[in-house]
Amino acid sequence: MAKYGKFRGVGNYLVMAGKMADDLDERIGYYGEHLVLLAQMLGLNTCWAGLSYSKVPGTYVLDKDEKIACYIALGYGETQGVTHRIKTVEQVSNISNNTPAWFLKGVEAALLAPTAVNQQKFSFEYVGVDNGIHQVIARKGFSLIGYTQMDLGIAKYHFEIGAGKENFKWI
Repeated sequence: MAKYGKFRGVGNYLVMAGKMADDLDERIGYYGEHLVLLAQMLGLNTCWAGLSYSKVPGTYVLDKDEKIACYIALGYGETQGVTHRIKTVEQVSNISNNTPAWFLKGVEAALLAPTAVNQQKFSFEYVGVDNGIHQVIARKGFSLIGYTQMDLGIAKYHFEIGAGKENFKWI
Protein backbone atom coordinates (compact mmCIF):
# COMPACT_ATOMS: atom_id res chain seq x y z
CA MET A 1 0.00 0.00 0.00
CA ALA A 2 2.07 2.91 -1.24
CA LYS A 3 -0.34 5.78 -0.63
CA TYR A 4 -3.66 6.26 1.16
CA GLY A 5 -5.28 9.59 1.96
CA LYS A 6 -2.68 11.65 3.80
CA PHE A 7 -0.37 8.65 4.12
CA ARG A 8 2.79 8.25 2.10
CA GLY A 9 5.24 5.40 1.95
CA VAL A 10 3.19 3.02 4.06
CA GLY A 11 5.20 -0.17 4.22
CA ASN A 12 3.43 -1.92 7.06
CA TYR A 13 -0.21 -2.81 7.14
CA LEU A 14 -2.64 -5.45 8.25
CA VAL A 15 -4.82 -7.05 5.60
CA MET A 16 -8.23 -7.43 7.19
CA ALA A 17 -9.84 -10.34 5.38
CA GLY A 18 -11.95 -13.38 6.11
CA LYS A 19 -14.44 -15.89 4.82
CA MET A 20 -17.42 -14.19 3.21
CA ALA A 21 -20.30 -13.96 5.70
CA ASP A 22 -23.06 -11.51 6.53
CA ASP A 23 -21.30 -10.46 9.74
CA LEU A 24 -17.73 -10.36 8.37
CA ASP A 25 -17.44 -6.57 8.29
CA GLU A 26 -18.74 -6.18 11.85
CA ARG A 27 -16.35 -8.86 13.14
CA ILE A 28 -13.44 -7.26 11.31
CA GLY A 29 -14.29 -3.91 12.86
CA TYR A 30 -14.61 -5.38 16.35
CA TYR A 31 -11.48 -7.52 16.34
CA GLY A 32 -9.49 -5.15 14.14
CA GLU A 33 -10.01 -2.42 16.71
CA HIS A 34 -8.41 -4.73 19.30
CA LEU A 35 -5.29 -4.68 17.10
CA VAL A 36 -5.51 -0.92 16.48
CA LEU A 37 -5.66 -0.10 20.18
CA LEU A 38 -2.85 -2.54 21.00
CA ALA A 39 -0.65 -0.91 18.34
CA GLN A 40 -1.48 2.54 19.72
CA MET A 41 -0.57 1.38 23.25
CA LEU A 42 2.77 0.18 21.85
CA GLY A 43 3.48 3.66 20.45
CA LEU A 44 2.55 3.00 16.83
CA ASN A 45 0.08 4.96 14.75
CA THR A 46 -2.72 3.30 12.83
CA CYS A 47 -5.44 4.13 10.38
CA TRP A 48 -8.28 2.11 8.93
CA ALA A 49 -7.98 2.21 5.13
CA GLY A 50 -11.04 1.03 3.29
CA LEU A 51 -12.11 3.49 0.64
CA SER A 52 -9.02 3.38 -1.52
CA TYR A 53 -5.63 1.84 -1.30
CA SER A 54 -3.04 0.41 -3.65
CA LYS A 55 -2.89 -3.38 -3.70
CA VAL A 56 0.59 -4.83 -3.75
CA PRO A 57 0.57 -8.11 -5.72
CA GLY A 58 1.94 -11.15 -3.92
CA THR A 59 1.69 -9.79 -0.38
CA TYR A 60 -1.22 -12.06 0.59
CA VAL A 61 -3.15 -15.06 -0.66
CA LEU A 62 -6.92 -15.43 -0.39
CA ASP A 63 -9.07 -18.49 -0.86
CA LYS A 64 -12.01 -18.23 -3.27
CA ASP A 65 -14.48 -17.85 -0.38
CA GLU A 66 -12.50 -15.04 1.28
CA LYS A 67 -12.46 -11.28 0.73
CA ILE A 68 -10.50 -8.25 1.84
CA ALA A 69 -12.65 -5.88 3.85
CA CYS A 70 -10.00 -3.21 4.42
CA TYR A 71 -6.42 -2.58 5.46
CA ILE A 72 -5.04 -1.06 8.64
CA ALA A 73 -1.97 1.12 8.06
CA LEU A 74 0.60 0.64 10.80
CA GLY A 75 3.72 2.63 11.60
CA TYR A 76 5.03 5.92 12.92
CA GLY A 77 2.98 8.87 11.77
CA GLU A 78 4.15 12.43 11.31
CA THR A 79 1.48 13.46 13.84
CA GLN A 80 -0.58 11.70 16.48
CA GLY A 81 -3.74 12.38 14.49
CA VAL A 82 -6.18 15.24 14.53
CA THR A 83 -9.29 15.90 16.55
CA HIS A 84 -12.62 15.76 14.79
CA ARG A 85 -16.17 16.77 15.57
CA ILE A 86 -18.18 14.11 17.36
CA LYS A 87 -21.90 13.67 17.84
CA THR A 88 -23.55 14.04 21.22
CA VAL A 89 -24.61 11.15 23.43
CA GLU A 90 -28.23 12.16 22.79
CA GLN A 91 -27.75 11.90 19.01
CA VAL A 92 -26.60 8.27 19.16
CA SER A 93 -28.50 6.79 22.11
CA ASN A 94 -31.69 6.76 24.13
CA ILE A 95 -29.89 8.04 27.24
CA SER A 96 -32.24 9.21 30.00
CA ASN A 97 -32.39 9.62 33.77
CA ASN A 98 -33.34 5.92 33.93
CA THR A 99 -30.30 4.50 32.13
CA PRO A 100 -27.38 3.25 34.22
CA ALA A 101 -24.16 5.27 34.49
CA TRP A 102 -22.17 2.50 32.76
CA PHE A 103 -24.42 2.92 29.67
CA LEU A 104 -23.45 6.61 29.44
CA LYS A 105 -19.76 5.69 29.80
CA GLY A 106 -20.15 3.11 27.02
CA VAL A 107 -21.75 5.60 24.63
CA GLU A 108 -19.10 8.22 25.41
CA ALA A 109 -16.36 5.68 24.66
CA ALA A 110 -18.05 4.66 21.40
CA LEU A 111 -18.12 8.31 20.32
CA LEU A 112 -14.31 8.33 20.50
CA ALA A 113 -14.05 5.36 18.13
CA PRO A 114 -12.81 5.87 14.57
CA THR A 115 -15.45 5.59 11.85
CA ALA A 116 -15.38 5.94 8.07
CA VAL A 117 -14.89 9.63 7.30
CA ASN A 118 -15.98 10.38 10.90
CA GLN A 119 -19.64 9.67 10.13
CA GLN A 120 -20.54 7.99 13.44
CA LYS A 121 -23.50 6.20 11.81
CA PHE A 122 -24.32 4.01 14.82
CA SER A 123 -26.68 4.08 17.77
CA PHE A 124 -27.12 2.35 21.11
CA GLU A 125 -30.37 1.60 22.88
CA TYR A 126 -30.68 0.64 26.51
CA VAL A 127 -33.56 -1.86 26.53
CA GLY A 128 -33.81 -2.63 30.24
CA VAL A 129 -33.35 -5.66 32.45
CA ASP A 130 -34.47 -9.19 31.58
CA ASN A 131 -33.88 -11.99 34.09
CA GLY A 132 -31.46 -9.76 35.97
CA ILE A 133 -29.38 -8.98 32.88
CA HIS A 134 -29.17 -5.48 31.37
CA GLN A 135 -29.74 -5.51 27.61
CA VAL A 136 -28.38 -3.19 24.92
CA ILE A 137 -29.05 -3.00 21.19
CA ALA A 138 -26.44 -1.60 18.80
CA ARG A 139 -27.57 -0.49 15.33
CA LYS A 140 -25.77 0.72 12.25
CA GLY A 141 -27.04 3.70 10.32
CA PHE A 142 -27.13 4.29 6.58
CA SER A 143 -24.32 5.85 4.57
CA LEU A 144 -23.67 6.22 0.86
CA ILE A 145 -19.98 5.73 1.62
CA GLY A 146 -20.58 2.39 3.30
CA TYR A 147 -18.49 0.77 6.02
CA THR A 148 -21.28 1.20 8.58
CA GLN A 149 -21.22 -2.49 9.54
CA MET A 150 -17.45 -2.31 10.17
CA ASP A 151 -17.89 0.96 12.05
CA LEU A 152 -20.54 -0.71 14.21
CA GLY A 153 -18.06 -3.41 15.20
CA ILE A 154 -15.48 -0.77 16.11
CA ALA A 155 -18.05 1.25 18.09
CA LYS A 156 -19.31 -1.85 19.92
CA TYR A 157 -15.78 -2.67 21.07
CA HIS A 158 -15.30 0.88 22.37
CA PHE A 159 -18.72 0.73 24.06
CA GLU A 160 -17.65 -2.45 25.87
CA ILE A 161 -14.42 -0.81 27.04
CA GLY A 162 -16.34 2.15 28.47
CA ALA A 163 -19.34 0.27 29.85
CA GLY A 164 -17.61 -2.82 31.13
CA LYS A 165 -18.63 -5.98 29.24
CA GLU A 166 -19.86 -7.62 32.44
CA ASN A 167 -22.59 -5.00 32.92
CA PHE A 168 -24.80 -6.00 29.98
CA LYS A 169 -25.61 -8.36 27.12
CA TRP A 170 -25.94 -7.45 23.43
CA ILE A 171 -29.32 -8.36 21.95
